[in-house]
Amino acid sequence: MARILGVDIPNNKHVVISLTYIYGIGNDSAQKILDKLGIDHRKKTKDLTEEQLSTLATEIENNYVVEGQLSRQIRGNIQRLKEIACYRGFRHRRGLPVRGQQTQSNARTRKGPRKTIAGKKRVGK
Repeated sequence: MARILGVDIPNNKHVVISLTYIYGIGNDSAQKILDKLGIDHRKKTKDLTEEQLSTLATEIENNYVVEGQLSRQIRGNIQRLKEIACYRGFRHRRGLPVRGQQTQSNARTRKGPRKTIAGKKRVGK
């Protein structure tokens, strides 16, 4: 397996797909990187030379925020929202959906498993 920025990328896949294994690089970014460096998209990772791998690594390192640095940046942004006590910060703090989704019947992913309230009875007709 080739190693770029501390991430093992698979050898038996196309370079475009392999680059997406790096946190912070998606399909579009991978294509732009390969176009800039002049590397064929259909080439497999195992067919790349050491020189091409090193240029890939330097390109990503110099021009993209990836892996630990990106996750730190995102965590800092969420922390800032919580500190300034804006609406989105409250939603993050309470563990509710942040981007306007309904919560009455859905949002189980954010809210977690249902908490049953003992002794609550339904009103009969």
